[in-house]
Amino acid sequence: MSLIWKLLRQNISIPQFVGFFFSNLLGMFIVLFGFQFYRDVLPVFTQTDSFMKSEYVIINKKISATTTLSGRINTFSKSEIADIENQKFVKSVGSFTSTNYKVDAAMGVNGVSILNTELFFESIPDAFVDAPSDQWHYTPGETTVPVVLPKSYITMYNFGFAQTHSLPKISDGLAGMIDINIYANGNGRHGEFKGKVIGFSSRLSSILVPEAFMKWSNGYFAPGTSDEPTRLMLDVSDPTDSRLAQYIDNNGYETQTDNGNVAKMASFLKFMVLIVVIIGLTISALSFYILMLSIYLLVQKNSYKLENLLLIGYSPSSVARPYQWLTIGLNAGVLIIALALLWAVRNTYLDVLLTLLPDIDDVSFIPTALLGLALLMVVSMINVVVIRHKVLTLWKNKD
Repeated sequence: MSLIWKLLRQNISIPQFVGFFFSNLLGMFIVLFGFQFYRDVLPVFTQTDSFMKSEYVIINKKISATTTLSGRINTFSKSEIADIENQKFVKSVGSFTSTNYKVDAAMGVNGVSILNTELFFESIPDAFVDAPSDQWHYTPGETTVPVVLPKSYITMYNFGFAQTHSLPKISDGLAGMIDINIYANGNGRHGEFKGKVIGFSSRLSSILVPEAFMKWSNGYFAPGTSDEPTRLMLDVSDPTDSRLAQYIDNNGYETQTDNGNVAKMASFLKFMVLIVVIIGLTISALSFYILMLSIYLLVQKNSYKLENLLLIGYSPSSVARPYQWLTIGLNAGVLIIALALLWAVRNTYLDVLLTLLPDIDDVSFIPTALLGLALLMVVSMINVVVIRHKVLTLWKNKD
């Protein structure tokens, strides 16, 4: 084979093969990037809340300029709650209860203060909180209160404060790193508590505490106050049920978390990735055409030498093999460099994703590498067959 290669390599056009290499590299990288990026980003839209089941829907009354000026109340009356409970698609209803006293809180991480502000707590019936009973409970008189923080708090901390102050990023597994000192004032009384963060929820916009603590603290710091709820938690059979959407719209309600929008965003992501992959495949197909054209021109230039080699007894397979190994080597080099580039680019955008969502599932890189290997095998096999066919044509015409 070395002798054959020495004879045939003289007419190889380096610029043509360089053009094929880089165009194929671009196409391969785009295809693999689209596939891996889709797998990495999809959990952002599909991950479930660790404390709220997907069947739970939070609703409130719409607030507009008209309702504000007219002085209409945006709370739910007992009759409205009873009407919601009587709907066939609703299994149960839980009311959000808010603090009726002043609450100040100081948050810190590793001894560094990150927040000092006035806050308000909310609670819902414990049945709606998917947390272990040994973590989610409170006995009147205790100074430690379990809390669930909105995930937006942690996103702001990780994306802004942690980076500028060289502090560790926080995920669900590191919730215990957060220190919360709670100061309650009302009815001429003052109380200090230690907040124990047990996790984060993307469904909440306020800090959640156990219902037992809310009932006791409102009775202790704000006795005699009783407000109607402004938000309700619905346990429904199917959050996408059209009857639910119609009922909410007909009664002037709105959902705090729109599962439909999430589904639309996931579908849009799929569509965009599909376009990217199609572009990558198109570029790869054009580069394949460039390679085949280069091989055909090379074979044509060497046709006299090839015919002589065939006449003196070399088989078509041995004559075609140098070209076949050349294309396989080029394709393998393209795959290796494409995977290396993708690995570097992926590490860059994963840092941003992990900052926004520290507890996002780690997606394996292996399926992408296998996809690239499959593309390598398919393209190389086509190259091998086409080159062999061209040499066989010369061999048949040598007579």
